Amino acid sequence: MKLLFDANLSPKLVGRLAELFPGSTHVFDTGLARFTPDERVWEYARSNGFVIVTADSDFLDLAERRGAPPKVVRLENCNYRTSLVESLIRQNAVRIAELERSSRPVLIIRNIA
Repeated sequence: MKLLFDANLSPKLVGRLAELFPGSTHVFDTGLARFTPDERVWEYARSNGFVIVTADSDFLDLAERRGAPPKVVRLENCNYRTSLVESLIRQNAVRIAELERSSRPVLIIRNIA
């Protein structure tokens, strides 16, 4: 499973999580600029087989209107440091992987600390 990290998350996550999610990338590394409309990011993810990882609720609206693919992992209330985001994704790696086989279009991850 490949993850596409949205602009609101650190590009460092790609390298930090490469052993769990090889082939993942950040929107900045795809040629999509910081202010690219969400619809273009959505289409890029759909066309290239990515699951979108975001802290932005806008992708939840797209998932509801358009359905999957792509699937979306939403980090709720995510104003966390990169190390905490990495830890949350690691703790939920199995749930993220199961999303690919699930009929659900969205997985919401909450920090319960």
